[in-house]
Amino acid sequence: MTTVDPGNDVRRHELAEFLRSRRERIAPEQVGLVRGPRRRTPGLRREEVAQLSSVGVTWYTWLEQARDIQVSAQVLDAVARALLLDVSERVHLFALAGSLDPAPPAVCPSVTPAVRAMLDQLGPIPACVQNSRYDILAHNATYGQLLGDLDSVRPEDRNCMWLAFTDSEWRAAVVDLPGTHRLMAAKFRAAMAEHLAEPAWTTLLARMEGASAEFREVWARHEVVGQGTKARHIRNAHVGLLHLEHTNLWLGPGNGPRLVSYVPLDGETRERLERLERLARPEPLEESARAAGVPVAV
Repeated sequence: MTTVDPGNDVRRHELAEFLRSRRERIAPEQVGLVRGPRRRTPGLRREEVAQLSSVGVTWYTWLEQARDIQVSAQVLDAVARALLLDVSERVHLFALAGSLDPAPPAVCPSVTPAVRAMLDQLGPIPACVQNSRYDILAHNATYGQLLGDLDSVRPEDRNCMWLAFTDSEWRAAVVDLPGTHRLMAAKFRAAMAEHLAEPAWTTLLARMEGASAEFREVWARHEVVGQGTKARHIRNAHVGLLHLEHTNLWLGPGNGPRLVSYVPLDGETRERLERLERLARPEPLEESARAAGVPVAV
């Protein structure tokens, strides 16, 4: 049970006004109620919201009156559903109440054109957008050739953890493979704590356990670690050894999608990344020549 921030009168009044405004915008017909001829209240009545939420009328009235009362996350969930709140409104409701959402929206935002443009502008720094399951949602040209030929990988297999445990090119490129395996499994376990019953997570876990004995061994350790910055050493097949710093830029709340970049730690690595970008993203004249079937010197 959560008290709606009893020491913050401003927050309680903001919550009350927000609920009132959402209630007044909903027509009875939207929630299956009949509009009577004598209805003067704009939108729904308080007792109707209470009925739809399966809560007491008095309790809901006190909530809209900014009373100092206790409210559970489950009741807030019921009120949010009754008021037909969208994702942003639901997040706002729980934030005002100072409560954790028991059923947070499973939002998987698409990679917008602006994010794709940012990825390209980061070149020659390798960068991609991942979710907390290690799925690669988008990447720039340099990242596409950093640990192997990512564009040749089936879309359903474009998952960093899957590739690190099962793909020969990716495994050969990682200098400290055992340490990377332990770290990835520990991060995955920590992130999965919020998604234990979700099919996408359980399916990936079952697939990993079925495909890799190495994964089963590190998974059995029950190690957990959060996301963070880390130096990485990658042996690229085209340009040689790269000394990089792995960084995350979060694109959403919590353990949501993030922009992952690999910043060079020295000048030689920077030069090698520039060479890799040129190999991964040919000049327009070279592209035209290849399209015409003319050999191009590299």
